[in-house]
Amino acid sequence: MFKIVGMIVIFACVIGGFVMAGGQIMALFQPLEVLIIGGACLGAFLQANPIRIFTIVLKKSPTMFKERFTYEYYTSVLCMMYEILNKIRRDGLLSIEGDIDDPSTSPVFSKYPALLKDERLMTYICDYLRIMSLGSMAPHELEGLFDMELNSLKEELEHPAHAVNKVAEGLPGFGIVAAVLGIVVTMGMLGDGDKEALGHHVAAALVGTFLGILAAYGFFGPLANVLEHDAKEELNLYESVKACLIGSVSGLPPAMSVEFGRKVLMPGHRPSFKELEESIRNIGKS
Repeated sequence: MFKIVGMIVIFACVIGGFVMAGGQIMALFQPLEVLIIGGACLGAFLQANPIRIFTIVLKKSPTMFKERFTYEYYTSVLCMMYEILNKIRRDGLLSIEGDIDDPSTSPVFSKYPALLKDERLMTYICDYLRIMSLGSMAPHELEGLFDMELNSLKEELEHPAHAVNKVAEGLPGFGIVAAVLGIVVTMGMLGDGDKEALGHHVAAALVGTFLGILAAYGFFGPLANVLEHDAKEELNLYESVKACLIGSVSGLPPAMSVEFGRKVLMPGHRPSFKELEESIRNIGKS
């Protein structure tokens, strides 16, 4: 919601100030400048990144208008971890083979449809449960494996944000390119003596610079920040799962293991000890 408000404030202040100063809104409508800047920006992005990064950015961009990781989401993950760890403690590691082989039909995982949609999270959890079920593994050995994967995940999750940030850094330059092309067109018309046409082309060239700078600092820069924050929250969630599973391997009871996971979460949406305890109690009632 606040992101939409922020965009409205940008438009209202920039365009409103321009109009109040006596400017004409239609003077800012320059489709060819947008074509030059947008096309150059897209081409540079495609050159600099694999196609999968382009696809990820397209999928994640709409999420800038809503929070993906909320209090409810974190609580659901911790409750799900409690249930699966409690089943392991009660019936042994072999009892979860069916759950990790097909999470969609699992009596435990199927209670959390929102989490089942997150394929990367479910794969991450099931892979480590499978490793645990293959044989005894010292906690420090499992933690070392976690750390190596989390380092790789960090690079993977942050790549889209870095890619969009590079676009934001290049947009003012593409705005200048559009402006220079506009001046070239204007210089070619000097012999015609049509002052109105010359003024129109000079204005169009300046609009190109304006659009490049506005898009960079008003929209693409903030989008890169949103993607970066989203990556940090997702990585934090994986670290929480790691803490839960390391606690379980260390011999802690399920309730204590998920408390370790809770403490790892960022404070913004982290449930309190009592809230998590109440959610776990409600599992037994359902």
